[in-house]
Amino acid sequence: MSVQAYDPLADQRGPDAPEFDVFTAGTVFLDIVFTGLQAMPAAGTEVWADGMGSCPGGIANLAIASSRLGLRTSMAAAFGDDDYADFNWRILSEQESVDLSRSRRFQQWHSPVTVSMAVNRDRSMVTHGHPAPMAASQMIGRPPRSRAVIAPLSVEEPLGSADMCNWADLAREDGALIFADVGWDPSEIWSPSLLDQLSVCHAFMPNAVEAMAYTGTDTPREALYAIADRVPLAVVTDGANGAMAIDSATGEEAYAPALRVTALDPTGAGDVFGAGLVLGTLSGWPLVDRLSFAGICSALAVQQFGGSLAAPGWGDIADWWHDVRATAAAGGSGAYIDSLARRYAFLDKLVPTVPVGAVRRAAATMSLHADVEAGAAATANPPPATGSAPVAGPRQATGSGETAGTGEAAGPDEAAENERG
Repeated sequence: MSVQAYDPLADQRGPDAPEFDVFTAGTVFLDIVFTGLQAMPAAGTEVWADGMGSCPGGIANLAIASSRLGLRTSMAAAFGDDDYADFNWRILSEQESVDLSRSRRFQQWHSPVTVSMAVNRDRSMVTHGHPAPMAASQMIGRPPRSRAVIAPLSVEEPLGSADMCNWADLAREDGALIFADVGWDPSEIWSPSLLDQLSVCHAFMPNAVEAMAYTGTDTPREALYAIADRVPLAVVTDGANGAMAIDSATGEEAYAPALRVTALDPTGAGDVFGAGLVLGTLSGWPLVDRLSFAGICSALAVQQFGGSLAAPGWGDIADWWHDVRATAAAGGSGAYIDSLARRYAFLDKLVPTVPVGAVRRAAATMSLHADVEAGAAATANPPPATGSAPVAGPRQATGSGETAGTGEAAGPDEAAENERG
C-alpha cells in the first residue's frame, strides 16, 4: 500500500493507535460507464457514446472515497479469478492505497459487473452478478483494529445479534465506532425493526426517503429526531435540500445547505458524503463543519461521472477553496459566494497544510489511452464554487471518459443512489 500524500489525522498517530482509520466490507463491482449518449438504443440498433470509463464500484466507492481523503482504509470483499477482479484489485490496492488483507479471491466465481449509461439528465444500469461464495463475517473473521467501521443494517447479518457475531460487532469490541448505513428496500416494507440494530452504532446516515420510511414519519426533520432517539450521531441527507444532524455526544444540532452545482451523476455520492463525515468526526470537528465538509466532497463528486472515478481528494478540495476565496476577495461575487466563504472558513486551517502533490481524482480504466475532458464542474450561479478538472496526482491513472449533458442541482444523495451504485 502506497504512502498517503496527506494525512489529516497525523497528530493522532501513535504506537498504540489502530492500524486503520476506516474498515468496511461489501460487494465490489466492475463499473463500466458510458457517457454522452444522445438517446438509449432502440431495439436492433447501435449507438456510439462520446466517452467511457471503467472503475471499481459498489463498496469500492466508499473505500476509495475514504482513502482519497487521507484515511487509512481497509476493505473486505470477495474477488473472482477473472480479469475483471484483477483490474479491480490492482486499482484498489496499488492506485488507491486500500488495504485488501481481509479480502479473498475465489476460483470460478464471476465478478459482478454493472454497465451504466448516462443519457441527458438520467442514467440506466444493467448488472450481472452472483451471491458471494462466503458470508462477510466468515470471510473477515476479526477485523483489523480501526477507528471506525462503516457497515450496513442487514437482515442477513444483523448488528448486535446475540445469535450471530457480525464482523462490525467484533470491530466495536476493539474500540471502533460503527457508522451505519442502509440501502433501498425493494420490498418497500421498510420494517422499523431494522433500526433496533442501531443500539450498537455510533452513527446512522440514511437519506431522507429511507429515514422517513423506516421511522414512519412525514418529514426529514421528524425522521432525524426519531433516529436521534436511537443513536448518538443521527444524520439525514436530503439531496438538493442539504443535510441535517444531531450529535447527542456533543450536544450539537446542525444543518448544512447543499451547494449549487450541476449534477451529472449521483453514483457513489452518498459514499463520498459518508467518508467526509467520518473524517470530520474522527478529527473532532464541530458538527456543522462536518456536515459542510461532507457536503462539498459530495458536491465535487456529482459534477463528474463514474462513482469512484469522481471521488475527490484533498487536492480537489484545496483547488475549490482557493477558487472560492479568490472570487470572494475580488468582490462583487454576490451573496452566495460570500456565504460559501463564511461557511467554509474552517478550511483555512486545513488547506494551507495540504501539499502540492495531494491526491486528486484518478481515472481508473482498462483503456491504455486517456481522452478525459474537463469535468462539467460548473455552478448554477457564478462559477468559482466548483472543483477543478481532474489533474494528475500521485495516484492518477489513465482513463477515458467525457462529461456530457447536465443534471439538476443535487446534494449528497438522489433516488438513484439507493440503487446498487
